[in-house]
Amino acid sequence: MPIIDIHIHIQPLHMFKPHALELIKRGRKNFEFIEKVSSDPAAFLHWIANYCKADPRRLLAFGSVHPKYVADAGAEVDRLKKLGIRGLKIHPSHQVYSPNAYRDGWGPLAAVYERASANALPVMIHTGTSIFPGARNLHAQPMLADDVSVDFPNLVVILAHGGRPLWMNEAFFLVRRHKNMYMDISGIPPQKLLEYFPRLEEIADKVLFGTDWPGPGVPDVRGNIEKFRAVPLSD
Repeated sequence: MPIIDIHIHIQPLHMFKPHALELIKRGRKNFEFIEKVSSDPAAFLHWIANYCKADPRRLLAFGSVHPKYVADAGAEVDRLKKLGIRGLKIHPSHQVYSPNAYRDGWGPLAAVYERASANALPVMIHTGTSIFPGARNLHAQPMLADDVSVDFPNLVVILAHGGRPLWMNEAFFLVRRHKNMYMDISGIPPQKLLEYFPRLEEIADKVLFGTDWPGPGVPDVRGNIEKFRAVPLSD
């Protein structure tokens, strides 16, 4: 059976800012505190799209559109689709907006969801706390994504990290409630998976495996997979 990792991060070294490269040289322990490392986000989107085109059966490129920093958010989603991006990611705690901010009149965010739905692009929403500097963690509560699934019923929504470590019950409830909502378990220590989600098997068909490599606590993908296989789950 193939193993699909829905959530990893890759980036060529030449696209890191100089201070980020210096921290990498000093070791992973310091690297986790970098907040913004990409010297050119637009160039990175082109790079990741081309990288994944090398084997589109195995590699899916996710991109991001920040509604505040583009002239036409909906058109930017269309552009990324043509570029080869096959999913979108929003990171509320670091992009500093709530997933349902469109309900307060922020039209560009609604346009992101509308065009993602029209282009059949799933939207992954970071949920759960972040230890990185500048994080506004209140924006990352899973319940804020409830409106998104209701208002955009044809949009596939993925709750990254299942709300860990504070809001797992919210994530579980939402995934059970909405036909168009899923969650990944990336960044969750495999040995704590059933502690966080004791009824995980009830939503097994809507849970996506992911590692969040090379994030803190995930030194390698193979090791994470082996630990996950040791979790006492039924086939």
